[in-house]
Amino acid sequence: MNSPKSDLPNYKYVGTRSIRPDGVDKVTGRAQFGADVSLPNMVHGQVLRSTIAHGRIRSINIDKAMAVDGVLAIITAADMPDIERRMVPLGEQQADIRDVADNVMARDKVLYHGQPVAAIAATSLAAGAQALELIEVDYEPLPVVIDLDAAQADNATLLHDEQITMTMAGPVENPVPTNVAFYMPLAKGDVAAGFEQADVIVENSFETATVHQGYIEPHATLVDAQIDGRTRVWTSTQGPFLFRTLIAGVLDISVSELQVIPTEIGGGFGGKLSVYLEPLAVVLSRRCSRPVKMVMSREDVLRASGPASASRIWVKIGARYDGTLVAIQAKLEFEAGAFKGSPVVPAVMTMFASYKMEHLLLEGYDVVVNKPKASAYRAPGAPQAAFAGEALLDELALKLNMDPIDLRLKNAVDEGDRAVYGPAFGPIGLKQALQAVKSHSWYDAPLAANQGRGMAVGFWFNVGMQSSASVRINEDGAVTVVTGSVDVGGSRASMALFAAEELGVPPEKIQALVGNTKTIGYCDTTGGSRTTFATGLAVVEASRKAVIELRNRAAMTWELDVEQVSWQNGQAIDLSGSNPPLALAEITAKAGHTGGPVGGDAQINAPHAGPGFGVQLCDVEVDPETGYTKILRYLVVQDVGKAIHPSYVEGQLQGGAVQGIGMSLNEEYLYNADGVLDDPGFLDYRVPVASDVPMIETHLIEVPHPPHPYGVRGVGETPIVPPMAAVTSAISHAIGKRVTQVPMSPPRLLSLIDGD
Repeated sequence: MNSPKSDLPNYKYVGTRSIRPDGVDKVTGRAQFGADVSLPNMVHGQVLRSTIAHGRIRSINIDKAMAVDGVLAIITAADMPDIERRMVPLGEQQADIRDVADNVMARDKVLYHGQPVAAIAATSLAAGAQALELIEVDYEPLPVVIDLDAAQADNATLLHDEQITMTMAGPVENPVPTNVAFYMPLAKGDVAAGFEQADVIVENSFETATVHQGYIEPHATLVDAQIDGRTRVWTSTQGPFLFRTLIAGVLDISVSELQVIPTEIGGGFGGKLSVYLEPLAVVLSRRCSRPVKMVMSREDVLRASGPASASRIWVKIGARYDGTLVAIQAKLEFEAGAFKGSPVVPAVMTMFASYKMEHLLLEGYDVVVNKPKASAYRAPGAPQAAFAGEALLDELALKLNMDPIDLRLKNAVDEGDRAVYGPAFGPIGLKQALQAVKSHSWYDAPLAANQGRGMAVGFWFNVGMQSSASVRINEDGAVTVVTGSVDVGGSRASMALFAAEELGVPPEKIQALVGNTKTIGYCDTTGGSRTTFATGLAVVEASRKAVIELRNRAAMTWELDVEQVSWQNGQAIDLSGSNPPLALAEITAKAGHTGGPVGGDAQINAPHAGPGFGVQLCDVEVDPETGYTKILRYLVVQDVGKAIHPSYVEGQLQGGAVQGIGMSLNEEYLYNADGVLDDPGFLDYRVPVASDVPMIETHLIEVPHPPHPYGVRGVGETPIVPPMAAVTSAISHAIGKRVTQVPMSPPRLLSLIDGD
């Protein structure tokens, strides 16, 4: 349900539930996803993956494989350029391009089971599969470093012989080779003195598993390396410009040689921010002078694309008897996978960003292990951090005999307060969201035996970054909007609504398109909850430029100064009243006689993104005999700034909650002692299905974010932050024991109940 109170004006189109622009194509099967694209004379690319989790590559022999009929090309790391180390953008974070290249194709060592060691192009999948079996790889196995303890043990086997621990300011003092790639401290006040002032202290350790984003569409690409030296890449990506940068970096070529064309995307959630197949397909296509198509199997996706980091977090909180937080200390250890770059930095920065405090020390550690390189997953790092922080706040509320929402209200940040990581907050709706949950009828509803209730707060920064947009108006008054943002969660609808509001044109007369790297200006990736905020801002600016041009054309027609012409409800108005209004279509129909086509373009670097705060409430019932946890009720309340398309916003809130429920109850990568994944498929790696969750109720708080003309703040990532803490707190209250590890699967829950 929508909040009954809003400081926002009433709009004609923004805030309405327009029909999905992509809906018909998707339900009729016309939409072209990555694996749907094909070209004449196309061949198939396949990857040979490591059969061990850690070892040196002594040699690779491809002679027998090349003799297979239909095999056109085989490549190994010897066919890839030797890339120097340098940092490049990777969504909201950065990555070392050498690490990206080594992840695409192992060079001297393999660092996880499933890492590519060779790739093949063949005229049929059968021929390619036969050839893969004939490639001979000689490995020198090395000890497997599969978890945080093994990676940080004395005399631990090193994944990278030259790696030392870095900080924001450079190497740590007296650096030595280590599996700890990065150290991130965040300090405020004097934490030791703060604990001296505390009346009550609680502490605990929490663990989360390696989990996958769960997108339904596997990675897929088609590459056509043309004879003129230019290469076209069709791919399932959250950012065509990002992929262009990464492909060019891995292959040591110019970005101008590449045209990256995003297909429809069947889910990403941060998991489609890095290249896996694309550079291989480019090299193969150049080798055999034919288009090369590559599609991952589901097993390949789970074994060899980027999951979210496993974590271990110790946290300690000190408070006064009235609930005032006085000191917080935490140690956050995150698995990065085979290469540095876990989201431990945003984890540290978001962990207690929702609360005011005087004394704080948070220390984050980025640790490499023999697992696939971790990738972003919707608010990367924040769900793990919130699980630990919010669950311990729940323990604190119990110890203080205090309502958990009252505890948070007492310490919640408000407008003007500074975040623990620095900047001051503008208008935010955290307290309104907390009050909305407390006043909800579920909050005081009675619970039966074996039932429990939990709540938690979530925070995500949101980002702005670079966006481009083009608005073009046809002779008949219809409008085309082109942006470079891939539509993952409804951006075509929001872009159309922005243009509709600015131009006064109904949304059904606006076609919103996703461009590629040759048809639209640079646009950062769809991620960081930035698209409706930043790309929407570009659409608004481009639309306003188009309106200026429309006013100019009307002024020319009427022989007036442009200041005497206003634009209202899709038509030019003569402020002197001497001429009847001119509709948009009347102006554009004569555009050829008044100066040519009408439109507007915008390229921006959007500052001042609005942070997101959300509160979630969960009721569960636990079966003490089977360990099964049933979600009874679930409520998501969030400050959304302004819901441009409320249905999409509600879907984002519900989707994030469901993914968090999956992390809480079932989802985890299960590795054996040799570093081999034992559940590489959706039959064993179990994501929630419809029968696992109730209808999730949503409540939209709209506190406008002033830097955006429509009050927008990103909404897509905050909803995944609170669920692990909310669900596990509910289970903890149901069984009378604190849950400190997720997923709380039935066997693990039974063990906890039985005290094992």
